[in-house]
Amino acid sequence: MVALTAFISIALAAAAFGLKSSTIVRHYTPTSLRSYVAVPRRERWLMRLNTFSLLGRTLGRTPWTCARCQSTQIRVEAQREYSRLRQAQPVRLLRDKRRVNKIFFAVATVGVGGGAYLLRDNIRHWYHAAVSYRTTLKEHHDDPDEATNFLKACHKRCAVRTLRAIEQNGSIFIKLGQHLSSMGYLLPTEWTTTFVPLQDKCPVSSYESIENLYYRDTGRQLLEDFATFSREPLGAASLAQVHTATLRDNPSQGVAVKVQHPSLEEWVPLDLALTRYTFRTLKRAFPEYDMEWLSQEMDKSLPQELDFNLEGENAIRARTFFRENTNFPLIIPNVLWASERILVMDKVSGARIDNLDYLDSHSISHDEVSATLARIFNTMIFADGAPLHCDPHGGNIAIRHNPKRRYPYNFDLILYDHGLYRIPDMKIRRDYAKFWLAVIDADEARMRKCAYEIAGITDEQFPLFASAITGRDYSVLEKKGVTSSARDDAEKGAISESFGEDLLGQLIRLLGKVPSTVLLILKTNDLTRSLDESLQTKEGPIRSFMILAKFASRTVWEEQKEIIMAQGRLLDPRIWLQLVSAWFSFVRVQLNLFAYERALSIKRHLHLG
Repeated sequence: MVALTAFISIALAAAAFGLKSSTIVRHYTPTSLRSYVAVPRRERWLMRLNTFSLLGRTLGRTPWTCARCQSTQIRVEAQREYSRLRQAQPVRLLRDKRRVNKIFFAVATVGVGGGAYLLRDNIRHWYHAAVSYRTTLKEHHDDPDEATNFLKACHKRCAVRTLRAIEQNGSIFIKLGQHLSSMGYLLPTEWTTTFVPLQDKCPVSSYESIENLYYRDTGRQLLEDFATFSREPLGAASLAQVHTATLRDNPSQGVAVKVQHPSLEEWVPLDLALTRYTFRTLKRAFPEYDMEWLSQEMDKSLPQELDFNLEGENAIRARTFFRENTNFPLIIPNVLWASERILVMDKVSGARIDNLDYLDSHSISHDEVSATLARIFNTMIFADGAPLHCDPHGGNIAIRHNPKRRYPYNFDLILYDHGLYRIPDMKIRRDYAKFWLAVIDADEARMRKCAYEIAGITDEQFPLFASAITGRDYSVLEKKGVTSSARDDAEKGAISESFGEDLLGQLIRLLGKVPSTVLLILKTNDLTRSLDESLQTKEGPIRSFMILAKFASRTVWEEQKEIIMAQGRLLDPRIWLQLVSAWFSFVRVQLNLFAYERALSIKRHLHLG
């Protein structure tokens, strides 16, 4: 709203300076180039009269002249008169500058004052947050533990205030908050945990507004299509809320009805415009914080997420792909029908994937859930033609106990919200696979080469890119510790210290140069990494990285096989030697993972861990 009132103020001020008593007249040059010159109305009419009098004087001559000479004379005199008019300087409008300045400052004062009044609660939250941090950082504590506790309390207070501001603004801002909740490698724990409710406990639209939206979009009342329809939603997210219902023509079938928040129709275009304006203004004031790439990505992604027809198609595509190509315990609810703002699907419910009490009460292995999650999303990232779900936060993945399967595979994972999908091209998938294999091997030269292939990352930008894509401090990558150690609070602090006070600015500039699809892969990485950490597995990250290596090595092997076979000289022993060498590199990774998982299975059977 502040950006909106500022925009209105500028527009009104521009109107005060505008062409109040002038019109735009188009002048044509002999070379047919067009330019626009501001000329007062009186001058415009004088020009027209001059032109008419020219023709009158020309055509009204008394001596007889042949038609050819007459047309020549008319053309010569018209060109002479046009040249005279072109040489005339445009008339500048005289304005009372003092009066204009008064109007400008009056409009600006009203705009800023109105914005401050409308956003008084948000301004209060931000002001208190700034004062709280300033006061806390100035305090001196002899006891380091006491200082740490004071800082954590400050983080919590400011996170809660920011959460209130985000909830009040809704839509786009909730989407941003959802992603911030997964950025544990940069933000304090107090911030990320405070933002978790934004994943599935967002502000709710009234039942009456949902009824009105359904009638406007379908021309039918809710109870004409449904035998029952819950007044309270099962869950509410940033863009929609889900109600349980039963079908009128099949009352025994329970369905979930996802309905877009009615207010979004009015507010999303404004929010997008404000985001564009805010980031553009921020760039002018602080060129080092260029975030226009973020507003461009929102302009592209948000309309897709708001089209539930597209979400239905994505869900069907993902459901078909995983059913035909894998045997993972993954459930994607079947879509019954969809319109632009309404989506009806099978009701498939479960607990949040990070609900550890639910996992423990049903004897579900945290480690197997983590491994299954890794297999699902590595398939999406690396498999040819696989659709990539780009918003896998904790509110979009559920788990349910499945007693038909024996321990430790006694569960199903349920994937919701298919609005934001991408299908990366094979070059990106292959370059990304090579990068991760280089990370696992701690081969810095290969990492730098692959980072350049993925996103044009320079040597100077590489350490930050490597930390962003892995969520680990760069020194850990250099020591081959990324696969064998878990990230802790000390490492998070090391990431911030290694890049200095300008960490945020460096990260913003880096992400601004990364292709859109790679940005969404990075976002998916952040979200799945956050989910994996929330599961508190016994094995740490090693198994997840071995699963990643399995999928990455298969992707690289398939590329190498294509290249070798394309050479055509199948009888050449050197070709077969290259093929066998590439195959052994692939099999080595597969055997390592197989041996590791068999060892885990033996430990489980012997009750050793």
